[in-house]
Amino acid sequence: MYNVKVNNSNSFKTDIKLNDTLFEGSLNEQLIKGDFIKINDYQYHLIYNNSSYNIDVVKLNAAEKTMVLKINSIKYTLELKDKYDTLLQSLGMDSSASKKINQIKAPMPGMVLNILVNEGSEVKKGDVLLVLEAMKMENMLKSPADGIVKKIAVQKGNAVEKNQLLIQF
Repeated sequence: MYNVKVNNSNSFKTDIKLNDTLFEGSLNEQLIKGDFIKINDYQYHLIYNNSSYNIDVVKLNAAEKTMVLKINSIKYTLELKDKYDTLLQSLGMDSSASKKINQIKAPMPGMVLNILVNEGSEVKKGDVLLVLEAMKMENMLKSPADGIVKKIAVQKGNAVEKNQLLIQF
């Protein structure tokens, strides 16, 4: 049984199973079934209640159990949780807490062109923290999660080696 949150609002409980040409199971305790065709790894076709649905997998993050689907040209963001995810969350041990990244290291040797945050700055996931020049290219290093910058271990103009600590959360 999975809990599925769609577009960060609507929630559903499901145990739908897929096989070569069919899907069946329950959706919010209502039995459903229909035809299912896998076109390739990222495209599917469903027929349910005499309606046709083209499904494209736009983005898939298996570690976070999230995905973005385009169903008949409309995008939907899905978050999946199974019974173990729910149990761990209730105990305060959910996977996002256990995999928290607390430092940014240089992905390759290079030179620090710019530092866009200060110690004590609050950052959101995806914010650009630092610009690193490597092989004549500017690389924007982004925050992997929300957090507060505790320490900046380099200065603008510093040469850095691969895996050298840059920023600590």
